[in-house]
Amino acid sequence: MNKSELVEVTAKEAGLSKAAAEKALSATIGAVVKAVSKGDSVTLVGFGTFKSAKRAARTGKNPKTGATIKIAATTVPRFSAGAAFKAAVAGKKAAKKK
Repeated sequence: MNKSELVEVTAKEAGLSKAAAEKALSATIGAVVKAVSKGDSVTLVGFGTFKSAKRAARTGKNPKTGATIKIAATTVPRFSAGAAFKAAVAGKKAAKKK
Protein backbone atom coordinates (compact mmCIF):
# COMPACT_ATOMS: atom_id res chain seq x y z
CA MET A 1 0.00 0.00 0.00
CA ASN A 2 1.38 3.41 -0.92
CA LYS A 3 0.47 6.85 0.44
CA SER A 4 -2.31 7.55 -2.05
CA GLU A 5 -3.94 4.17 -1.31
CA LEU A 6 -3.66 4.87 2.42
CA VAL A 7 -5.29 8.29 1.91
CA GLU A 8 -8.12 6.64 -0.02
CA VAL A 9 -8.77 4.05 2.71
CA THR A 10 -8.52 6.68 5.45
CA ALA A 11 -10.99 8.95 3.66
CA LYS A 12 -13.47 6.09 3.22
CA GLU A 13 -13.16 4.78 6.81
CA ALA A 14 -13.32 8.23 8.45
CA GLY A 15 -15.95 9.69 6.14
CA LEU A 16 -13.64 12.47 4.95
CA SER A 17 -12.80 13.86 1.56
CA LYS A 18 -9.56 12.58 0.04
CA ALA A 19 -8.09 16.10 0.32
CA ALA A 20 -8.86 16.27 4.05
CA ALA A 21 -7.52 12.76 4.64
CA GLU A 22 -4.30 13.57 2.75
CA LYS A 23 -3.86 16.77 4.73
CA ALA A 24 -4.38 14.92 8.04
CA LEU A 25 -1.99 12.11 7.06
CA SER A 26 0.69 14.56 5.92
CA ALA A 27 0.35 16.55 9.15
CA THR A 28 0.65 13.37 11.23
CA ILE A 29 3.72 12.15 9.36
CA GLY A 30 5.28 15.61 9.61
CA ALA A 31 4.69 15.75 13.36
CA VAL A 32 6.24 12.29 13.86
CA VAL A 33 9.29 13.17 11.74
CA LYS A 34 9.78 16.49 13.56
CA ALA A 35 9.52 14.92 17.02
CA VAL A 36 11.84 11.99 16.25
CA SER A 37 14.41 14.26 14.57
CA LYS A 38 14.52 16.33 17.79
CA GLY A 39 15.23 13.16 19.78
CA ASP A 40 11.74 12.67 21.22
CA SER A 41 9.81 9.44 20.91
CA VAL A 42 6.25 9.19 19.59
CA THR A 43 4.12 6.43 21.11
CA LEU A 44 0.82 5.40 19.55
CA VAL A 45 -0.65 2.93 22.04
CA GLY A 46 -1.48 -0.36 20.35
CA PHE A 47 0.36 0.61 17.16
CA GLY A 48 3.95 1.25 18.17
CA THR A 49 6.72 3.69 19.05
CA PHE A 50 8.85 5.82 16.77
CA LYS A 51 12.20 6.94 18.21
CA SER A 52 15.74 7.83 17.21
CA ALA A 53 18.74 5.68 18.01
CA LYS A 54 22.47 6.21 17.72
CA ARG A 55 24.38 3.79 15.54
CA ALA A 56 28.05 3.40 16.48
CA ALA A 57 30.91 3.80 14.01
CA ARG A 58 32.01 0.51 12.53
CA THR A 59 34.10 -1.00 9.80
CA GLY A 60 32.57 -2.54 6.71
CA LYS A 61 33.66 -4.12 3.48
CA ASN A 62 33.19 -2.73 -0.02
CA PRO A 63 31.36 -5.58 -1.78
CA LYS A 64 32.88 -4.74 -5.15
CA THR A 65 36.56 -4.50 -4.17
CA GLY A 66 36.63 -6.25 -0.80
CA ALA A 67 38.45 -3.26 0.71
CA THR A 68 37.80 -2.39 4.35
CA ILE A 69 36.02 0.94 4.82
CA LYS A 70 35.06 3.03 7.85
CA ILE A 71 31.36 3.69 8.38
CA ALA A 72 30.71 6.81 10.43
CA ALA A 73 28.47 6.94 13.50
CA THR A 74 24.98 8.25 12.79
CA THR A 75 21.51 8.66 14.24
CA VAL A 76 18.74 6.60 12.64
CA PRO A 77 14.97 6.31 13.11
CA ARG A 78 13.59 3.18 14.76
CA PHE A 79 10.07 1.75 14.96
CA SER A 80 8.99 -0.71 17.58
CA ALA A 81 5.62 -2.36 16.95
CA GLY A 82 3.06 -2.43 19.76
CA ALA A 83 1.44 -5.60 21.12
CA ALA A 84 -1.89 -5.10 19.33
CA PHE A 85 -0.13 -4.49 16.00
CA LYS A 86 2.07 -7.57 16.43
CA ALA A 87 -0.97 -9.68 17.32
CA ALA A 88 -2.93 -8.42 14.31
CA VAL A 89 -0.06 -9.26 11.94
CA ALA A 90 0.30 -12.71 13.53
CA GLY A 91 -3.44 -13.29 13.13
CA LYS A 92 -4.06 -13.54 16.87
CA LYS A 93 -6.23 -11.59 19.27
CA ALA A 94 -4.32 -9.13 21.44
CA ALA A 95 -3.88 -10.31 25.01
CA LYS A 96 -5.68 -8.17 27.57
CA LYS A 97 -3.71 -6.86 30.54
CA LYS A 98 -4.99 -7.69 34.01
